[in-house]
Amino acid sequence: MSTLHVVSHSPFTDSRLDSCLRICGVNDAILLCGDGAYGLHNAALHTKGVKVFVLAEDMQARNLPLPDWADSVDYPGFVQLSLDYDKVNSWL
Repeated sequence: MSTLHVVSHSPFTDSRLDSCLRICGVNDAILLCGDGAYGLHNAALHTKGVKVFVLAEDMQARNLPLPDWADSVDYPGFVQLSLDYDKVNSWL
């Protein structure tokens, strides 16, 4: 069963992204949004082998570059991702 993990909190202020990475499976993906977009600086995202998405609007608002190992999505893309995965888990 695949899960889309939605992380919206900065990895600089808490450990939600690290916790998420510990439980991610091979069929899972992570969507970074809000201050969670700063997670693009986390090297573990690239080495874990999990598919990574970032909300384009939030990435651009924070002037972050898009690494070649991540994909950006708009809001309709976010909705589509939530339909593509069996479950959606928001790390609130």
